[in-house]
Amino acid sequence: MIAQDIAIKIKHKIYAPQTFLPSEHKLCELYGTSRETIRKSLEQLNELGLIQKIKGRGSLVLNLQRFTFPISGITSFKELNQTLGMHAKTVVLQLEKTMVPTSLAVGLSNEQPAFFLERLRLIDGEPDVLDRDYLLSPPVEKLPYQAAEDSIYAYLEEELGFKISYATKEITVESAPAAVREKLNLSGEGLVVLVRSLTYLADTSLFQITASYHRPDKFKFTDFARRKRILTHTKERKPQL
Repeated sequence: MIAQDIAIKIKHKIYAPQTFLPSEHKLCELYGTSRETIRKSLEQLNELGLIQKIKGRGSLVLNLQRFTFPISGITSFKELNQTLGMHAKTVVLQLEKTMVPTSLAVGLSNEQPAFFLERLRLIDGEPDVLDRDYLLSPPVEKLPYQAAEDSIYAYLEEELGFKISYATKEITVESAPAAVREKLNLSGEGLVVLVRSLTYLADTSLFQITASYHRPDKFKFTDFARRKRILTHTKERKPQL
């Protein structure tokens, strides 16, 4: 809730770009909480690309011109909506039991049952994202309409006890199929940013195949990477006599 409140203030320029947030001490006083909680909230904002923590100076507000979607993480649309205050709405267009198409069933059986879920994401009443998901069955044996409309991750984790672990993602810019262009109100060439992802549980089993179509004029995608040195050769020290 603290991260959400700060994100909304950044969005409405209460905390303007290229200015620093109040100190951790002042934020503790403002929200009546511990420094550890404040630091966790700031880390969430840092991962979303809303701030940059600068040692010895504080948390600098970055220039937020468009909504930022983290690519490397696994975050539900509902979680982003709550954190960024996007005033978004999810419309379920299709929810049915079917088979995974052969083109997507790499490494799966020829007739892999799944729930097909198509959802349109509206922000400020405008269509911005079209998500098409195949949730494999098993492990997903049922998927209520209410969970599809709200958050499938919340349902899988909180109701079914799933442990969602990691995902692989591919990002391309492509011409959208006619049906996608129509649902996203695209004109001209109808180019979209397409994010294809495979999401796995903690036991390494695949449970979700997703194609997410984004309007390139509405969103930017960010990723944060930290350098980690990989030691390829270590000289063996001779013992001192």
